[in-house]
Amino acid sequence: MTRAFTDVAQVVREMGLLRRTPWFYAIVGTALALGFAGCITGFILFGHSWFQLLIAGALGILFTQVAFLGHEAAHRQILSSGPGNDRLARLLANGVVGMSYSWWTTKHTRHHANPNKVGKDPDIEIDTISFLDEDAASARGLRRWITKRQGWLFFPLLTLEGLNLHALAFRHLASREKVKGRWIEISLLVLRFSIFVVPVFVFLPIGMAFAFAGVQLAVFGVYMGASFAPNHKGMAIIAPDAKLDFFSKQVRTSRNIRGGWWATWLMGGLNYQVEHHLFPNMPRPYLSHARTIVREQCATLGVPYVETSLGRSYAIVIDYLNRVGLAARDPFDCPMVATYRRV
Repeated sequence: MTRAFTDVAQVVREMGLLRRTPWFYAIVGTALALGFAGCITGFILFGHSWFQLLIAGALGILFTQVAFLGHEAAHRQILSSGPGNDRLARLLANGVVGMSYSWWTTKHTRHHANPNKVGKDPDIEIDTISFLDEDAASARGLRRWITKRQGWLFFPLLTLEGLNLHALAFRHLASREKVKGRWIEISLLVLRFSIFVVPVFVFLPIGMAFAFAGVQLAVFGVYMGASFAPNHKGMAIIAPDAKLDFFSKQVRTSRNIRGGWWATWLMGGLNYQVEHHLFPNMPRPYLSHARTIVREQCATLGVPYVETSLGRSYAIVIDYLNRVGLAARDPFDCPMVATYRRV
């Protein structure tokens, strides 16, 4: 299988699919800048009106789109210079989105190296949601109650993910562990919240200000989670001692989302998750071209290439989480007994 990736990589290089596309990201950046300008204008014009919640929702969408750009910059897809991409990613993540770039890169690098591998991939480590049976079985108290129903609660819980990402940023930067560019990131976060949060509480009535912040955070959290969740959840889980070649590991644990250009814009290129994991530094516009090459190689080698609709992917994720959540149930809680108890 090592040869499989080598062959695909050679074709990709010959087709020039790894070259930078500054024109594309200039268009995306301009569109986002205009979007923020429109939100600022609307915020001023609406005044003390509940229509401000529309602005809050729009900001949640724009922040997610900026997060996609930060993700691409961190993967060095935008600029030709590595340090330049790092500076851009830090500016976008900390200065606009309100996340910690250093926290995210540490976590995301580990994920890319070992997607869905137990003990290696931080994205399947235990949190409010359990992605492994043994983690679900260990749940206690409130987390146990959530775990039993986690499939159905997954999207409602995402409304809190925006707040969680901000909290993780400050917690990481306030920790004692070594953080590269700690004070730069802290300064950018403070500046970001001064620009995007303080005016809301200064110029709006307190109740409306909290509603504005709640809607913005909820939309941001749901949009972020709904974009990242379909890519690996419900796909193959790799045992801690399993040995897989790079091509098989990345393809078998990733899921693509059908939809073409609209899915690419909606998900920031994450709809081509298989190709992104095989070529992390490939710019967004070329992922669809790489898809054809990778699909053909998978068909030749008999490696499963998973691609589905966005709606179907969500159904798979919910079903998977509910099945994992069964491990949190009392083994003596027999459904038949429970039925007779209700009669």
